[in-house]
Amino acid sequence: MTTFDLKTLETTIRDRIANPRPGSYTAQLLQAGEDEIVKKVGEEAIEVVLAVKGQGDERVISEVADLCYHTLVLLASRGLSLADVEAELAKRHR
Repeated sequence: MTTFDLKTLETTIRDRIANPRPGSYTAQLLQAGEDEIVKKVGEEAIEVVLAVKGQGDERVISEVADLCYHTLVLLASRGLSLADVEAELAKRHR
């Protein structure tokens, strides 16, 4: 079984930036630009809230996964990384 984690997803997203593939949702999203990516992050954040307020745990997991994905696309589009977020969290950890 192949290990999959957020760093693997981030690597895939960065690969789509460097090597866009026809039909790739990630490549389409990146080509659409920051406004579209930000819109998707906002939509997914709202969907997480709605899921928590009555759609069950499976739906919460699905929506949080969507939010993580779109957030990683946003970070990559700005030249930022998961490591940048981890560093910020480490600074806050007491």
